[in-house]
Amino acid sequence: MTTTNPRMPVTKAVVPAAGLGTRFLPATKATPKEMLPVVDKPAIQYVVEEAAAAGLSDILMVTGRNKRALEDHFDRAYELEELLSRKGDADKLRRVQESVSLANMHYVRQGDPKGLGHAVLVAEQHVAGQPFAVLLGDDLIDPRDPLLARMIEVQQELGGSVVALMEVDPAQIHLYGCAAVKANGFGPDVFHVNDLIEKPEPAEAPSNYAVIGRYVLDPAVFEVLKKTEPGRGGEIQLTDALRTLATLSPEEGGQVHGVLFDGRRYDTGDRADYLRAIVRLACEREDLGPEFRGWLKDFVGTEMQQN
Repeated sequence: MTTTNPRMPVTKAVVPAAGLGTRFLPATKATPKEMLPVVDKPAIQYVVEEAAAAGLSDILMVTGRNKRALEDHFDRAYELEELLSRKGDADKLRRVQESVSLANMHYVRQGDPKGLGHAVLVAEQHVAGQPFAVLLGDDLIDPRDPLLARMIEVQQELGGSVVALMEVDPAQIHLYGCAAVKANGFGPDVFHVNDLIEKPEPAEAPSNYAVIGRYVLDPAVFEVLKKTEPGRGGEIQLTDALRTLATLSPEEGGQVHGVLFDGRRYDTGDRADYLRAIVRLACEREDLGPEFRGWLKDFVGTEMQQN
C-alpha cells in the first residue's frame, strides 16, 4: 500500500470533467456542461480559479469525447486577442486572457465513463504519489469562503484524506454521499469520519452531513480504487474507496477527516439551482448588481400581482 508524508505539500488538483451533462440537454448536445456560462464565465473557470487561489498550480482535467472546448478555453486565442488589442478594448482583452495564466493545465481522457472513482483513478500517473485535491465542477464555492485552503491545512496537519461536509435537510441526504462522524479535537469544523455511504435513503443515513464536491486525498486511494467494485449505479464510487480508507491505519495512508462547510456554495448541477446560482452571483456583481436587482424586484412584484 502506498504511504505518504502528511507534510508533503499539496500542489496538484484533479478536476473530473468527462460527464455528459444529460440534465441540461439539448444545451449540452454539442457544448460541454462545464462550459455553460454562470453570468459571463463558464462554470469550469470558477473551479480552476478556486484551485489556483488555494495554491494548486498544477491542474489535471479529466475529460472525455466532445470536451475540446475546455482545452481551448484555457489556451491562448491569438486572433481574438489581436482583434481586441486593435480595438483598444483593454477590459475584454484582460478577461479573455485571465483563464490562460491561472495554472499549468494538463488533460487526460477518461475513456469509459465508469464513475467518479474511475475518473480519479486515471489521474494516478500525473499525481505521482503525492496528496492531491479533487474539485467537482458542479459545486462552485464562493472565493470569500476558502474551503479548499482549510481542507489542505487539515490534511497537512492530520494526514490521511479530507472530505468537505455540509449539513443538509435529512430529506435531501439521498442526493449525496453521507458521512458518519465524531469530533476529533482539531477544531469545531473538523471531524473524524468513521464511515461513508453513497446516496442512502433517509432512514439509512448515519447523519445529515453530506459530502460535497471537494476532496484532498492521500495517494493510497489509488490502490483502493483498483480493488473497488462498481457500486451504486454500476459505477466505481469514490465514496466506497473513502469508506475503505477510513478503516486503514495512518501508516497505510488511511483515515478520513471531514471539514464542515457553512459558507456560500452554488450548485450548478441541477437546472433550478443553476438558475439560482446565476441570479445570486449577478445580484452581487458591482457592475451588474444594482440594475439587475432593481429589475428583479420589479419583475417579482409584477408576477406576484398577476398571480
